Amino acid sequence: MADRSFLTWPFFEDRHRALAEALDTWCAAHLPVDHSDTDAACRALVRMLGEGGWLVHSGATSGERLDVRSLCLIRETLARHDALADFAFAMQGLGMGAVTLFGSAQQQEWLSRTRAGKAISAFALTEPGSGSDVARSTATARREGDHFLLSGEKTYISNGGIADLYVVFARTGEAPGAKGLSAFLLPAETPGLEVVERIEVIAPHPLAHLRFNDIRLPASALIGEAGSGFRIAMSVLDIFRPTVGAAALGMARRALDEALSRVKSRQLFGAPLHELQMVQGHIADMALEVDAAALLVYRAAWTKDQGAARITREAAMAKLYATEAAQRVIDAALQLHGGDGVRHGMAVEGLYREIRALRIYEGASDVQKVVIARATLDG
Repeated sequence: MADRSFLTWPFFEDRHRALAEALDTWCAAHLPVDHSDTDAACRALVRMLGEGGWLVHSGATSGERLDVRSLCLIRETLARHDALADFAFAMQGLGMGAVTLFGSAQQQEWLSRTRAGKAISAFALTEPGSGSDVARSTATARREGDHFLLSGEKTYISNGGIADLYVVFARTGEAPGAKGLSAFLLPAETPGLEVVERIEVIAPHPLAHLRFNDIRLPASALIGEAGSGFRIAMSVLDIFRPTVGAAALGMARRALDEALSRVKSRQLFGAPLHELQMVQGHIADMALEVDAAALLVYRAAWTKDQGAARITREAAMAKLYATEAAQRVIDAALQLHGGDGVRHGMAVEGLYREIRALRIYEGASDVQKVVIARATLDG
């Protein structure tokens, strides 16, 4: 049973504790799902999460606001039970983050569908030649009267190929570099959207390389103001980077649970495995990593919920430490399982594959170090 004592920390209110307990009960009854068909599993998970009422927390319309502590608690809990369920939830939030924060009333009508699990969303920012360096994006949206012509490519797009709508970032040319980007809402059935390739990775998720072949978009597809795309993207990532740390935290907690079960039940050299001091040292390191990650994740979430305009430094710290720590915790758990740790189908083997991508997406670990350093130097 995962440690729940952190719910007594002053970061949380009673509603957060109730949310975590209710979701844990729901997860125990519904997860994991069958992963043999990744696309089908993701569609089923989005539908299940919508029907369960959990996707209500993934977006907000005018008069509402995202509660980042709730987002983090949900992602941590889902990731502890089933990493693909966490992915399905997270993409509904990240995919619609720009619409939640900056969308028009017309654009926010989509939220009634994504929050109900009746439409799948995606966030299309990364390009073949510009991953972490968003300012180098080359996809363009050229204004022609009351329309835009969208051209270019995006890659490693989560939910690519199964999404019902995409938030796409493209260059509109108001200024060089980051100041010349804009964000657009692109329904998947729009003519000219091409799925060039479905991308296979070590932990299967729906990913795709997309091409935009002079897609004709109405001016109403523009999210916020022209030229504000970089600010929109960074504002969305500011909120969702701590939740990546929360997902990593959930995986780390699961790994620690699996390790505890293993060392308490396994005999080695005529004694329980957990009596070996070297094993106790590993367990101590793992417990320390988990709590330190949790403190950083929920510090960032609490700070944003208290009304901070930006939490760039706190979000980067939470994302960096929690994902790196989870990698170490999971690796230690696998080592304590011995040969069984690398056996396909074992929980720690699956976690080992799942955690690796979290150190890359939404800003790779080295990029987070640059963000933290700059914020510290400027402070």
